[in-house]
Amino acid sequence: MNNLQKVAGVSAILEALIYISAFVYFGAFWAYPAEGTASEKMVYLAENQLSFSAIYFLMYAVFGILLAVLVVGLYERLKLNNSALVKVASVFGAVWVVLVIASGMLANIGLSHAIALTDVSAEKAFDMWRIISVIIDSLGGGNEIVGGLWVLLISIAALKANTFSKGLNYLGVIVGIAGIATVYPDDTLTEVFGITQIVWFLWLGASMLKQRKEVEM
Repeated sequence: MNNLQKVAGVSAILEALIYISAFVYFGAFWAYPAEGTASEKMVYLAENQLSFSAIYFLMYAVFGILLAVLVVGLYERLKLNNSALVKVASVFGAVWVVLVIASGMLANIGLSHAIALTDVSAEKAFDMWRIISVIIDSLGGGNEIVGGLWVLLISIAALKANTFSKGLNYLGVIVGIAGIATVYPDDTLTEVFGITQIVWFLWLGASMLKQRKEVEM
């Protein structure tokens, strides 16, 4: 149990670092020609396929694996209190894991197929990539309702169980509401969810590691 809490705490911190890495990559290094032609966009994607695939693998596949560990860790931590609420929260957590990993796999495989189609028609290739992007956003890239529900319910369960600090749990409630709000298609809401969740992941991870040390002492 204690080892699981340690791994889950580390996983939470690593998830925050993945979020930060994604913000840095797309903010400082990604220069996608949004106003360019279909050919220019596909050429850019082809030239940056390796780095794009790597960051998407990190953002989705690795994030999803770490998330699975955290979902189980929090379930084990809270299951003795409000077990019904924790079970429901964990179901949403498990669904989020599946959606996140599926989004990453779809992005990398879909991009490869779209780039391969460029030699036939840049317009058709870009149309394919645009459709794939919509599916990715619908599954989890731009719609965070499932993740928001998990964070919200697990934070409410932690509040009722008096586990972790109230400040952390209230932050979790805010993060959860922000995630649910992304059902409305607005990039600002997605960014708010991402930024507040970075703080929540870091705080949660530190709390889990600290409480584990206190138990050992």
